[in-house]
Formats: sequence, structure tokens, C-alpha cells
Amino acid sequence: MKLGVHIGYWGLGLTREDQLSIVQEAERLGYDSVWTAEAYGSDAATILGWIAGLTSTIKIGSAIFQMPGRSPAMTAMTAATGACCSASGPRGRR
Repeated sequence: MKLGVHIGYWGLGLTREDQLSIVQEAERLGYDSVWTAEAYGSDAATILGWIAGLTSTIKIGSAIFQMPGRSPAMTAMTAATGACCSASGPRGRR
């Protein structure tokens, strides 16, 4: 069994310090993945990039990407760029 943690939407409830603390503790404990989501005004791709830059092994994924807010091509470019830029290789979850 693989464990993951969901940190919710950016700016709703938890502070960024709280979210980072949860993610780093989950990575330290050997969790497989961390998930975020987006709604209008909260971009998941930006948060995933921030998490990837502050962790090294935990996989990252978006529980929700607002397709009406981005084209399929933009979504694919975002995922491809994120995979290419991670120092430890692709960590995105599908």
C-alpha cells in the first residue's frame, strides 16, 4: 500500500508554512505522494512546482486541474515542463 497526503487548495485553511510542514513530514515518513487541487484563484501547477523545489523524493500530483481554465495543450505543456525540471527526475502522478 502507498500512502499519500492531500494538502487542499492554496490559501484555504492552512498557511503555506503549515502545508510545507505537512509535505516535508510526509516525505520524511516515506509517504509516496502529495496532492493539491485548484479552484479559480488557486493554481495547482504553481503549488506543485513550489513543493517539488522544496522536496526531493515525494511524488506530486493534482487532484483537480480546472480544464475550463486551461487548454489541454497548456495542461500538457505544464506537466512536461514540470517533469523535465525536477532535479530528481519526473515525480508527477497520474
